[in-house]
Amino acid sequence: MSGEEKRVERVAETAAVTVAGAAWAHTRTVLRVIFIILLVAGVLWLVYALQSVILLVVLAIFFAYLIAPLVEFARRPVVIRGRERVMPRGIAIGVVYLIVFGVLGLIIYLLLPYLGAQFPAFVQQAKDYWKTISSNSSNLGEFFKKHGIPDNIAKEINNDIVPKIRENAEEYAGIALSSMVQWLGKIPWLILIPILAFFLLKDADSFRRSALQMLPRGRWRWRGDEFFQDVNSTLAAYIRAQLTACVIVGGICTLGFSIIGVPYSLVLGILAGMLEFIPLVGPLTLAVIVIFIAGFHSVGQAIAVTVFLGVLRVVEDYTVYPRIIGQGIHLHPLAVILAILCGAELAGVAGIFLAIPVVAILSVSYRHWLEHRGIEDLGELFEETEEKVEDAEDAVAQVVEAIEEHEEHPTKKTTPEDMARARPDLVTGELKHPGTS
Repeated sequence: MSGEEKRVERVAETAAVTVAGAAWAHTRTVLRVIFIILLVAGVLWLVYALQSVILLVVLAIFFAYLIAPLVEFARRPVVIRGRERVMPRGIAIGVVYLIVFGVLGLIIYLLLPYLGAQFPAFVQQAKDYWKTISSNSSNLGEFFKKHGIPDNIAKEINNDIVPKIRENAEEYAGIALSSMVQWLGKIPWLILIPILAFFLLKDADSFRRSALQMLPRGRWRWRGDEFFQDVNSTLAAYIRAQLTACVIVGGICTLGFSIIGVPYSLVLGILAGMLEFIPLVGPLTLAVIVIFIAGFHSVGQAIAVTVFLGVLRVVEDYTVYPRIIGQGIHLHPLAVILAILCGAELAGVAGIFLAIPVVAILSVSYRHWLEHRGIEDLGELFEETEEKVEDAEDAVAQVVEAIEEHEEHPTKKTTPEDMARARPDLVTGELKHPGTS
């Protein structure tokens, strides 16, 4: 086989390997996409099927994040008799539990008389509001005649629109009542939250190490550790910011409603703090409820409540909340709305609470995936550069070796003085040394 045929054969083999590699790369990409789709579908199905258990675990995680700074504060080194002593983690968690639940019990004990007086009256007033709305909707005919509304429009409103509004209101009220009864039946489960949180706080490092050991050694474990730390800091910032915002908004709303003269200000203030934990949807729901209640007393009070809640929302969203959350989670309001809607559609109330943390974790995962891809591309670039440098070094070595081994090279037979007197050939450009033709 001649040299030309060998060269053609090598080119054909290289082309075949290149085509096979490109085909496998395409197939691998398709398989990855299919795997990711199946994985996401499986996770969504598990979340829907186990939403109650998942919500319980998530609440335990939230509680653990909230008291984790107190546990770390309790475990600060203390010098006793010239030696640093650190409280064991389990004992520190127990001490923090006693303090936290003691303070919560004291707050409930102090607020219980006021809540006991306002809450039953609030429920009764809500029933009276509903009766008033029902009676006014039945007397719309007189209202239309008094204000000169045409009979055909009044008839259409009475026969079509009002019944639909009443039917939808009753349906939504029934759904809300059944959901409330269902969640009240799960109150005994709440005792599991501090128990689960205790083990999460006590064995968090063990859980992290066990998860990292499932990954291959080297850069995969390093990347996994970075991912866990990023998720931890993101969730911690979000949960603590939400709790702080709930306390601030609850206290300000209680004080503001009392000054404006809104009835049941304590109940509505506590409700404001609880609804603040649900982004966007919670504050909007609170505004509708409070403006509705204030409107039954006077239009001026409803306007005052609207202005108060609007100013509070602007100050809280653009001044207080960004300072609280710091460098934690950053999501666009549209992403928050879509996440809450999707969570409510997939898992109801549990989905509303889980929506923002899930989106935050997905955002962190996507960012780490991009960084991982960038590191891989950079590694491939380094490998290609290293191969090119090695090829260049080999080529230089071969040239030097060929020059040194060439018998006719001038440096083998001439002195530096002869090289200095050498003259180039006018035709070939080669150096002609003295004594050569």
